[in-house]
Amino acid sequence: MIDQTPRYDYVLIGAGIMSATYGCYLKLLNPDLSIAIIERLDSPAMESSDVWNNAGTGHAALCELNYMPDSSDGSLPSPQKAIDINEQFVFSRQLWSYFVEKGILEDPKTFINSVPHMTFVRGSKDVDYLRRRYRVLKDEPLFEGMEYTEDFTKINEWTPLLIEGREDEVLGATKIDSGTDVDYGEMTRQMIHWLEANDVELITNTDVSRLRKLNDGGWEIKTKNPKNIYLAATKVFVGAGGYALKLLQSAGIEEAKGYGTFPVSGHFLRTDNPEVVKQHWAKVYSQAAVGAPPMSVPHLDTRLVNGTPSLLFGPFAGFNLKFLKSGSFLDLPLSIRPANLIPYLSVAVTNLGLLKYLITEILKSKKKKFEGLRVFVPNAQEQDWELYEAGQRAQVIAPKGKLGTLQFGTQVISSADQSIAGLLGASPGASVSAKVMMDVLTQLETDLVRANKSEIRAMVPSFEKPINSDPTFAKKILKDTAKVLKLSK
Repeated sequence: MIDQTPRYDYVLIGAGIMSATYGCYLKLLNPDLSIAIIERLDSPAMESSDVWNNAGTGHAALCELNYMPDSSDGSLPSPQKAIDINEQFVFSRQLWSYFVEKGILEDPKTFINSVPHMTFVRGSKDVDYLRRRYRVLKDEPLFEGMEYTEDFTKINEWTPLLIEGREDEVLGATKIDSGTDVDYGEMTRQMIHWLEANDVELITNTDVSRLRKLNDGGWEIKTKNPKNIYLAATKVFVGAGGYALKLLQSAGIEEAKGYGTFPVSGHFLRTDNPEVVKQHWAKVYSQAAVGAPPMSVPHLDTRLVNGTPSLLFGPFAGFNLKFLKSGSFLDLPLSIRPANLIPYLSVAVTNLGLLKYLITEILKSKKKKFEGLRVFVPNAQEQDWELYEAGQRAQVIAPKGKLGTLQFGTQVISSADQSIAGLLGASPGASVSAKVMMDVLTQLETDLVRANKSEIRAMVPSFEKPINSDPTFAKKILKDTAKVLKLSK
């Protein structure tokens, strides 16, 4: 390390929604902290947080069937995971409401809007499951207002695109008006703008190449692009998306050993044709194909970007070796270590169905992908839709004994000395950023959290308190956040 290296209390790596949220927590609870955010691209929120690199769903398990899998014996499925995901999204809604009231976030309409969430299934088996799912959820406080129908006319009222041109089929659908569409990129930029105004340094066009432990317990951060520079920090948060694992590996912390990441790219069909767009105002999720991973659940989504609606359909999985959309084809090979080689191999052997699915998806032409859209939208016209590449996901391969297991979701890895933490994984990702970053704060700043619980409860009234089990509390939280964020109740 060179002399006169700039020293910070915190360095946050990656200028996405996770680092932005964590930076806001830190500055609100301890304004005197010196913080730097390092971003490898030329501006914040250009990878997974970018508005067109994700589907913008406020993941609250209102429509996503993979958060409430069917029972094996045809009994009522368990709602617990769906409730947990919903509570985490409501945690985010509370924090975003607080940020609006404090001026950290601007007019809510610039980053979040009410868009109904629907589930749409075909065939007797899936309709039976959806009917049972609805029976379980309709009386849960956080799912209040959910409707169910098997009637063509009713589904046509909800969204004509799904019904027009369809022959007589066995159909089922749910709809709940409290769903949202979120522009996480715009939200991130507004947070970082506030952080910069509060003395947080944003360093762009700078790639972190190595993390090294210092004798005093802090960290040396070596960077490149456009030149090699060094920084030092007492603590580090790695919110670098798909690059988080390789940086945690560079840091050499014991807790990261055995982990791997499996890169998957996403492609969508998109239309901006106003005649098509006006016929659909919802995010509609269905069942994943047999053998497909949960991240491949097909959905037809309304998106609102800068006030203009569009529709997207997908995702269609692709595969390359990059961990980021702007990454390198060497990312996956260079992530392999002796400690994670067996986990990588065991996941490959035990997920042959997934590999087959990915190969099939990669070989699909645009015409074949359009045929998938036609299952949802029978009258879709190919000239109205264009194919585009969305963000890159890095799914977690976690050690399990001497082997490995493929995990879906987000996972925090932190060091025993509370000096560094990183975030691995993908969906529900940004939707639950407030809760995930509170978990990081609790792990890295135990004393700060303990001393500021009243301030944290002012930000998030449900901190350390369940929501769904208290109907009165749940109703109040939903009503209060809907008012501040200008959402449907």
